[in-house]
Amino acid sequence: MNRSAGTLLILGSGTSTGVPMIGCRCPVCCSDEPRNQRSRCSALIRAGEKQILIDSATDLRFQALREGLKQIDAVLYTHTHADHVHGIDDLRSFNLRNQQSLPLYGSPESVATLQRSFPYIFTPGDKGGFRPRLHLETITGPFSVGTVPIIPLPIVHGDDLILGYRIGDLAYLTDCNRIPPATQAALAGISTLVIDALRFSPHPTHFTIAEAIAFAQGCGIERTILTHLSHDVDARQHSAALPAGIEFAYDGQVIPLLFTPS
Repeated sequence: MNRSAGTLLILGSGTSTGVPMIGCRCPVCCSDEPRNQRSRCSALIRAGEKQILIDSATDLRFQALREGLKQIDAVLYTHTHADHVHGIDDLRSFNLRNQQSLPLYGSPESVATLQRSFPYIFTPGDKGGFRPRLHLETITGPFSVGTVPIIPLPIVHGDDLILGYRIGDLAYLTDCNRIPPATQAALAGISTLVIDALRFSPHPTHFTIAEAIAFAQGCGIERTILTHLSHDVDARQHSAALPAGIEFAYDGQVIPLLFTPS
């Protein structure tokens, strides 16, 4: 079967505080460099006729308005930390447009946490008002959204096992500080890796920039894009020091991908 072209849109490239960070007057937070304006980390897959959101970040409403988003067909959750989930209520705007319930895909742990954290959405019964129309789908292995094949990739975030995703020749691995061997093997053949690289100094639950670069280079990946960036990273100042094939993500960045329809 012939491969089809799609894209990954970086909706947000920032860490949990966003950049600028509230109350901070550091050079990056005060910068006029557009690439230093980072909303909370999330992305959008556009492939075939589907638009698939990765995480409903805290800044989802702002991101959707900025990018003119009118359609979401599914949401893939990496994990349930607040910065990746708390835009969930804004998904109801997409319900109004398409009059359909949106599927949310996540690990068994993520599904259980979403049910517990948002009972007004997931408890059956009419409670009045307009709540998001969403239904949960538990990931147990590779699956498809329409004709778009999705491969879940277990990764380690501190003490937690969470999910990244492979779509064709691109993998998206945010919020991680270790990649299990089986997941590294599953990256074989990708052309582009989007990966967590929080800052230059060590962190207990995130790769540093040097660690993310070392991992990507060890895999021989052609293009690596560092995301989930803190205000330690000045895109203007620090980009020049990155090795060939490595770059910083920025909000609004569009990355091509190729996939074989399922």
